[in-house]
Amino acid sequence: MICEIINEILNGRKLTREDSTDFLLYGDLSELSNGADKIREKYCGNHIDLCTIINGRSGRCSENCKYCAQSGHYNTNVEEYEFLNEDKIVSECKSVEAEGVHRFSVVTSGRNISGKDFEAALSTYKRMQKECKEIELCASHGLLTEEQFHELKANGVFRYHANIETSRNYFPQICTTHTFDEKIECIKAAQRAGLSVCSGGIIGLGESWEDRIDMAFSLQELGIESIPINVLIPIKGTPLENVKALTEDDIIRTIVIFRYINPTAYIRLAGGRALMQDSGRQAFHSGANAAITGNMLTTSGNTIKQDMDMFISDGFDVSRKIKI
Repeated sequence: MICEIINEILNGRKLTREDSTDFLLYGDLSELSNGADKIREKYCGNHIDLCTIINGRSGRCSENCKYCAQSGHYNTNVEEYEFLNEDKIVSECKSVEAEGVHRFSVVTSGRNISGKDFEAALSTYKRMQKECKEIELCASHGLLTEEQFHELKANGVFRYHANIETSRNYFPQICTTHTFDEKIECIKAAQRAGLSVCSGGIIGLGESWEDRIDMAFSLQELGIESIPINVLIPIKGTPLENVKALTEDDIIRTIVIFRYINPTAYIRLAGGRALMQDSGRQAFHSGANAAITGNMLTTSGNTIKQDMDMFISDGFDVSRKIKI
């Protein structure tokens, strides 16, 4: 049965909510992983897409997301600072550009960004667009308006990041200061403004397998082009600090699920790679074809050189494509 479904997907079939997904939950993981790798190769080729992020504003977030060190609702001792100096952000962008990274994203804490901080962000993107011509610019600034998205695009931003985090059903268990529908409207507003969207979530929050499948279908229905999958690393001081970590097999099965349901998307391994052997090497042979590299927001990940060396040794293409 698994072979038949793999061949159907390779021939253009797209799974829908009406299809049984039991084979993804109970099928042999090795067979499913091999199938996911074939689907990745058919629709996405052998290229690995690498993104680096910089924490452009840290701490004191008004939102109460239960997993997040930056929420002002919890005592996590996270470093707090206002929007970073433009020179610092541009310098970091130039540095990762020189190392061959494909995209660079400025991420800020908070429900959104406005006023002088938004103006500072626009100025920074405009300068990076001018001085960093070999790297694509991404942004992650919370729940913005469509007008703000148009301004970001006009100043050089190609892709906007806005995770839906989990399923619609489980979202209220994770956050109550904003809603799942507000997330969806944010994504659609960014798309209407002409931005590509990067949206995924976090696994290991206490959600069910059905929640993960639901999230994968929600992203498919939104036409998301880049899907980051974060694995929760419990942070002391947050409500989820004592949650048991996922096994590597569960992480791999989740990546497989997202590849089968989203055959043409970048499935991006993000936070939590430290929970896997060899920084998640197996995941890139099980459907993943993108990664966040360098330093995470509040948890360490692989260095750019470590990732480049790993992907090249495994036969992947990490060359920089022509900018869109």
